[in-house]
Amino acid sequence: MHIHAYEKLWLAFAVILILLLIGSVTYGAVGPGVAMVADSEDQIDPGALDEDERFAEPRVEQVGDNHYAAYVIAYQFAFEPSPIVVPENSRVTLYVTSRDVIHGFEVAGTNANTMVVPGEVSEITVEVGEPQEYGLLCNEYCGAGHHGMEGKVHVVSEEEYANLNEGGETA
Repeated sequence: MHIHAYEKLWLAFAVILILLLIGSVTYGAVGPGVAMVADSEDQIDPGALDEDERFAEPRVEQVGDNHYAAYVIAYQFAFEPSPIVVPENSRVTLYVTSRDVIHGFEVAGTNANTMVVPGEVSEITVEVGEPQEYGLLCNEYCGAGHHGMEGKVHVVSEEEYANLNEGGETA
């Protein structure tokens, strides 16, 4: 059977496109800097978050030199604590869970974006710089009030953060 030269050319082009598609999907799944939400944490009871030492009192706490941990609960239709207040030029690890339905957790203007599933703890780390305010939003449809589910992340000066914590207020 004779195959015309143009048919061979188009066939080779199609095979190359298919291989490029498979390669790009593979790279996107395992490429550098791409990480899936780990399931290394034990599951928690979303109905008993007040009994979990991490989430009984949503807060921000210092865990190292310029390293802070924020324990955040997402629920219809808010985030707690709100706002999340952290000092400038620090690294913040956010531990986020949900007490009711699946939510999204995105810190607008950063690459912090994860899905929040009831019973799971999503962990995401961001580095913040100069004092500014970031929007916090739910990007997974979670019910009728989803459009209003938003919060704030306030990056404040170290002095202001120290004053907030000395005054007995929780960040």
